[in-house]
Amino acid sequence: MTGTPSFRGRTALVLHRVDEGIERLMRQLERLGLTATTQWEALDLSRARPDIVFVDADQGWNGLLPWAAGEAPMPLIAVLGSEAPGRIAWAMDHGAGAIISKPITASAVYPALVMAEHMHAQRLATARRMADLEERMRLRPLVHSAVQAIMTARAIDESAAYTLLRSCAMRRRLTIEHVAAEILTGLQPVPEAG
Repeated sequence: MTGTPSFRGRTALVLHRVDEGIERLMRQLERLGLTATTQWEALDLSRARPDIVFVDADQGWNGLLPWAAGEAPMPLIAVLGSEAPGRIAWAMDHGAGAIISKPITASAVYPALVMAEHMHAQRLATARRMADLEERMRLRPLVHSAVQAIMTARAIDESAAYTLLRSCAMRRRLTIEHVAAEILTGLQPVPEAG
């Protein structure tokens, strides 16, 4: 993370019954430049799509947040007064990237925002990397077939054929899988050895 994050102009939804601590949280969010609202009903993303969500992890139920475990579409901060392992697990299962302990203090809000934002960005980056790796694994048979085609066309061994395919991909700044697909569909001629 570089620089000091700013939350000015962002929106926050606080899923919690209003009490003194939540009023303190709302004031601090306003000072940090966020527009915040509260509600104590299930989040409906078709009605509101906040940038950040705070949730009462002590009273939260499984229908409160409309996403599957680990798929929070925005940073999530759990507001937690309990040390019960089940409540902590509930918050983590729903994607909480930070926890604010009750009673809420103003000084806990900004660090929680930064932590949740960072953890959410890391989760998204990891998901993108995993999807890319899964796609590449799915396309491995294409690479194998292209290597076989190069071996046959150029009368070279498997190692040399793979090296030729990799060099072609690097020269064109494409993935090996992309070049393999082009070779197999005839969009790219079998590369020349040498």
